[in-house]
Amino acid sequence: MPPQSPRTVLVTGSTAGIGEAIAVAFARGGDRVIVNGRDEARTAAAAVRVREAAGGAGEVVPVAADVAGEEGAQRLLDAEPAVDVLVNNLGIFAAQPVFEIPDEEWRRFFEVNVLSGVRLARLYAPAMAERGWGRVVFISSESSVLIPTEMVHYGMTKTAQLAVARGMAQELSGSGVTVNTVLPGPTLTPGVEEFIRDRVGDDVSFEEAERRFIAEERPTSLLGRLIRPEEVASLVHYVGSEASSATTGAALKVDGGVAPALIP
Repeated sequence: MPPQSPRTVLVTGSTAGIGEAIAVAFARGGDRVIVNGRDEARTAAAAVRVREAAGGAGEVVPVAADVAGEEGAQRLLDAEPAVDVLVNNLGIFAAQPVFEIPDEEWRRFFEVNVLSGVRLARLYAPAMAERGWGRVVFISSESSVLIPTEMVHYGMTKTAQLAVARGMAQELSGSGVTVNTVLPGPTLTPGVEEFIRDRVGDDVSFEEAERRFIAEERPTSLLGRLIRPEEVASLVHYVGSEASSATTGAALKVDGGVAPALIP
């Protein structure tokens, strides 16, 4: 049975961008939301923004912990021993020619983008199954199925998330816990804005830089623009709800049509 409201929702990497928008969506729904980041002051400030954006509808709790490592994951578990919805949003990206990426960068990307979510699911999902209800969501990317030449190491980690989530969903079959991935396309976050500026240049307005980036580097986009974080958050909020009870082991696109495959 689903937990009585408010549910406890943990969103990793939620001090900006997509993660912050996801936290706002759940808080607006009246859930108790745990905002997570590495830096204590930044995490506390993000929690204030989330609380204000949600109009005080749900409790918002900041927990600073670097979940890219075992110690940080344990610190988060100690602070919040049980969650009903786990959104593994923490992730990093960067452009680098594939044959110039050193071993330590491959390892770092895997640790942050993949193992952080694996660890937290391992810590929280079994207890969800014991209670008979839970939601685990991995925030992947259209890059998981449309590997960007300039970010192969990033794409690799996003593909790995699809496999991890599907396997976990199979392990939790019949438990009342669902595990899914959400695949955003290029989304207007501070990091992506900086990324586009680096690739297009700063001699034009950002609106023009956005247009050029989509036209030249993501020409399969059916939107013809960057996705907004709130658009991603809407799908994640649904996947984390009781309404999505028949959706598990799935890869759900909110990519603006960038990935041309009918099925991820």
